[in-house]
Amino acid sequence: MEREEVIVDAENMAPPSVDYQGDLPPLIDRQTFFGDPQRTGAQVSPDGKHVAFIKPYKGVMNIWMKGVDEPFDAAGPVTADTSRPVTNYFWTQDSERILYRQDKGGNENFHIYAVDPDTEETTDLGVPPAEDLTPYEGVRAQVIDVPKSTPDEIIVGLNDRNPQYHDVYRIDLKTGERTLVYENNANIAGWTTDLEGNLRLATRQTDDGGDEVLRVEEDTLVSVYQCSFEETCTPTRFHKDNERVYMQTNKGEDVDLTRLVLFDPETQEAEVVASDPKGKVDFGGAIFNDRTEEIAATIYIDERQRIYPQTEAFEQTYRALTQELPDGEISLRASTKDFRTHVVSVEWDLNPGATYLFDAERATVEKLYETRPDLPTQHLAEMKPITYEARDGLEIPAYLTAPKGRDAEHLPLVVMPHGGPWARDTWGYNPYAQFFANRGYAVLQPNFRGSTGYGQAFLNAGNEEWGTGAMQQDITDGVQHLIDQGLADPERVGIFGGSYGGYATLAGLTFTPEVYAAGASYVGPSNLITLLNSIPPYWAPIKKMFTKRVGDPEDPEDQERLREQSPFFHAAQIDDPLLVIQGANDPRVKKQESDQIVVAARENGVPTQYLVAPEEGHGFQKEDNRLAVAAWLERFFGEHLGGRYQTNATPAVQERLNALAVNPDSVTLPDPTATADASDAPSGIEMMDGSTLEPVTLSYNATMEMQGRSLDLSSSRTIQSATVDGTQAWTIIEKTQTPQGLVTDSLIVDRSTLRPISHHQRGPLSMDITFTDTSASGEITMRGQSTSISQTFDTPTLAGGSHDLMALGTMPLEPGFSTSLQVFSPRQQTVRAANFEVTGTETVETPMGSFDTYVVDVTVGGDKVTGTVHLRTTAPHHVVTTKLNVPTPRGARTIRQTLSEMDTPASASGTR
Repeated sequence: MEREEVIVDAENMAPPSVDYQGDLPPLIDRQTFFGDPQRTGAQVSPDGKHVAFIKPYKGVMNIWMKGVDEPFDAAGPVTADTSRPVTNYFWTQDSERILYRQDKGGNENFHIYAVDPDTEETTDLGVPPAEDLTPYEGVRAQVIDVPKSTPDEIIVGLNDRNPQYHDVYRIDLKTGERTLVYENNANIAGWTTDLEGNLRLATRQTDDGGDEVLRVEEDTLVSVYQCSFEETCTPTRFHKDNERVYMQTNKGEDVDLTRLVLFDPETQEAEVVASDPKGKVDFGGAIFNDRTEEIAATIYIDERQRIYPQTEAFEQTYRALTQELPDGEISLRASTKDFRTHVVSVEWDLNPGATYLFDAERATVEKLYETRPDLPTQHLAEMKPITYEARDGLEIPAYLTAPKGRDAEHLPLVVMPHGGPWARDTWGYNPYAQFFANRGYAVLQPNFRGSTGYGQAFLNAGNEEWGTGAMQQDITDGVQHLIDQGLADPERVGIFGGSYGGYATLAGLTFTPEVYAAGASYVGPSNLITLLNSIPPYWAPIKKMFTKRVGDPEDPEDQERLREQSPFFHAAQIDDPLLVIQGANDPRVKKQESDQIVVAARENGVPTQYLVAPEEGHGFQKEDNRLAVAAWLERFFGEHLGGRYQTNATPAVQERLNALAVNPDSVTLPDPTATADASDAPSGIEMMDGSTLEPVTLSYNATMEMQGRSLDLSSSRTIQSATVDGTQAWTIIEKTQTPQGLVTDSLIVDRSTLRPISHHQRGPLSMDITFTDTSASGEITMRGQSTSISQTFDTPTLAGGSHDLMALGTMPLEPGFSTSLQVFSPRQQTVRAANFEVTGTETVETPMGSFDTYVVDVTVGGDKVTGTVHLRTTAPHHVVTTKLNVPTPRGARTIRQTLSEMDTPASASGTR
């Protein structure tokens, strides 16, 4: 892709005029909204001796620490990550270490690091050394528990054995040693430990998309609670008796709102503990006293937050806080283990807030800091809860922020649908809402149907209602409501959102182009079929939820509806300016989702602008990227909706603008005629080059792991030249020794094009298939039963077996290369997309020595098969190692191969 040079007035940044422009407040510098906060994220240590917090160090947000009685000037940095902000951390129970989670470039493969802040040892950057407790590439670590009873260890989930499922480990914080607690071969999505750190409950999805809670009994799982996919049942924390567990659920007839129940996994009896006293919203959470293990307060998120103290002691605490602190949303961020000292934050619509240290015994409040002390809150706009009626009569809650200093009539409007979509907007400070209001826009944040917090009927009303359905109609109806009230100018309506909000932006521009004058999609999917087929592998345990609430791309009826709801397939209907913002490393909404809508819109003559951050994922964390996006957004909407905008930019922001801007003409479009389950990567059939192959025999050591068992296998692959009916060909013979006997697979392909000619297999299964460019025919025999094969192909298709990896090895591989191949599965008699992406290079050790390899991510048939393959960097790119995860009805199966021997004729090069 070509980068596009963008010129903003690059004078040295000076604050815009502080004089009012007409009746509007002063134009507030975008740095004030989107620059790094001065301080944030404070946590008191469990022993009450230290306060940790986050502030910039060497220009990047990092963890700092000070003594609880020391001034902030005495604080010192604990981490020094200069490439990516550190935003997620916690103390160990003994206050000896600070642990934090960090990924690389937004890929969400989080590692867990431990730092001893009191050590005298320092790195070259002047901070204590950080130990990576989960040093496994391509692995996503989950924190399950930080046990009180064993403060020298944590309990984590790791998906290094199988990227789809997290096994449970204990990690010793002193030695780094890990101990397996439970191997997850049961599709478990979540785990709950008791108060002693013992693994007690597991949660997984059922075949119908519901949830099932299971009791852990050593190596056995016993089902104790089930709810349908329309209902909710989520264990949260064990009761102080350590036998019963608190659970949030709305299971049962005539139960709509979730409530907190106390459930006994042994007797399976449940009693209701708490529900909304006003009967309006779901149970929103609880504050627990970590000393007594009692519920101190319950929380409900209505138009504003409501807190209900449950003990006399916390009632006194809450009364003191409400008297001493500003009127806003109060939250306890951290507490000491004796529940005496609390870090308390308060925010409201005009201010991201301040953080305080509260001593409950003395009832004293000490202000620690304001998050953004330079924010001129007197010039910000009030956020008001509103409701409006959708076209089918359903009442939709929303928040409206109207610009200060202007009459609420005939205003330009920016609609901001939230992400999720199974989430909701809440009352409080929103930087984008205040940013746009300061520029003169009214801002609407609708909690459309499908949003959480309003009961199961409201949530389930959004099932399968994306795009052309009622979820999007609710957003449109909100716009019409404000037009009917005279508040919004129907000619100046824009839409902007991230993730699902980005999708809603694209859907709004596509399916209701008459409503909007411009739209900006931020990491939003454009094609629901490719979105569902490319979700991260570790979402496999919850994929049924997507199938039920969005659709099944493998079901023909759903597939047709998903196409109808996908903006990509209807981009010709877009006729308003479009801005697309994307993180290159986004694992949830792949970059191709944005690429394809950019090209489709561009080809239809739509004014299109494109920003791509190479080092970001699903949302931008780096300050310079946030500021560049804000600069582009305000100019984009200013030009198309008529709001005001800041015209100058610092040299640093100008540099980022030029770095992020992509020339839409340089972006290529995936083939829109590809089969629905095909990847958005370009087809690679024309890139296969049989002339790069050479006769060779490759031998591999192999293992197959399933249900806790590991079987040793051996295999070999021989490539040799042949002539078949006058056609020059390659014969690929693969032999695998299994416990059931020898399996021999013979594949004959055209020597130049590598198109399949015939495919034969002998072993427990016998197979003979003949191929043409458009069909496959033959027979499979297994256990004495024969099945005829007759399949036609719309596009060139490869045979099964190792054909796809052999073909991939003949392509012009390099980091960043991606492609898709159509592969015939003879046993299922279906064609599936095999998608490959070269993510980097790596040196791999094998019994033959070291190989420089390309690292290739593999996905076949959506998430049917996933894994990683290492191909040597020299051509032909033979397979050096594989790790493939294959779901089966009896659980996941992992197949590993490592090259052990390579024999080539004397004329072949044999180089590595």
